Amino acid sequence: MGIFDKFKKKKGNKEEMPMYEYSEKEMQEFECFIQENFGEFKDVFHEIFSPDVHLDLIIIPPTDEDPYYKMVTMGMGAYAMNVPKDLKEYNLEHAEMVFYLPKNWNIKSQDEKDYWPLRYMKILGRLPLGMDTWLGYGHTIHGNEDMSPFAENTELNSFVLLNACNLMYEQLDFTLSSGKKINFYQMFPLYQEELDYKLENGLDALLDLFDEEDMLPVLNIKRRNYCK
Repeated sequence: MGIFDKFKKKKGNKEEMPMYEYSEKEMQEFECFIQENFGEFKDVFHEIFSPDVHLDLIIIPPTDEDPYYKMVTMGMGAYAMNVPKDLKEYNLEHAEMVFYLPKNWNIKSQDEKDYWPLRYMKILGRLPLGMDTWLGYGHTIHGNEDMSPFAENTELNSFVLLNACNLMYEQLDFTLSSGKKINFYQMFPLYQEELDYKLENGLDALLDLFDEEDMLPVLNIKRRNYCK
């Protein structure tokens, strides 16, 4: 059984769960930080129904300087993940996910070949809460129980989380006035062979295999498989 299947089954439990969401002040601070570090935005994909976390997706459109979409979850950081006690000093309890898409991506399509990046952002945004765990740098997440690809238009099937950077390629560091430090992680898609290699040899060894052009953050659904 895959991690997402376990998560879905737990979500089916009818026990009442608390609702996690940013306060109005926290949301204002968060939106200002995103605009300063990722760019101006007008579109936010608001959730119509939020059973546990109010999880929206901020969409920063392509520009001449950055010709690609930047997507950021907003709401995941409202709850504290279950981080191991020996890592508490690093303030890793609160996180948000980041994903970059090509400028020609059909961002409003509901077809799975277009929608899967958005869908998995929402899945990862709730996964630590639903499974009483945590997500952080270097963690890998498999999309499907049978190791199948995310969609028909790619053979990519899993993610490794990397530290997300701002427009100046600096690692993001943001603490709300309420005291919550928000960690931002880029969802970097992998092929099954790359995932296997990372689990056996470590993340640094995997990333050392990549050409510079494929280390860019923007999704390339047809990029080279470095472990095949």
